[in-house]
Amino acid sequence: MSRVNLHVLKFFALLFLLPGLGGLIFSAMVSTDYLENLPRSPAPSEQRMTPRNVHGTVVYQTIQEDERLSVMEYTSVSVFLVGLLLGIVYLEKWSSARQNEFETDLLEEAEA
Repeated sequence: MSRVNLHVLKFFALLFLLPGLGGLIFSAMVSTDYLENLPRSPAPSEQRMTPRNVHGTVVYQTIQEDERLSVMEYTSVSVFLVGLLLGIVYLEKWSSARQNEFETDLLEEAEA
């Protein structure tokens, strides 16, 4: 695999890894905010009747809050996993390229 292709693969791996990790951190911050600010018992007047377990504590949220946080978490995990997969492929290709270079150098030294 050429160096250009390796750089492109590395770029896309980081392009997915970093935003995915950022999204996971942001969704963790939102969960912590929910833990601090949402009621611990259902509040029908506020339509907060959907339970969510945050760090072992059940808080109650609206359906929209639940859907928004769930989509954020699932999207972040998906983007991160795509980046992780691309990173693993990059490392495998990079390792193979380095091994080929090393073997070529050894053969050239042996012939000299």
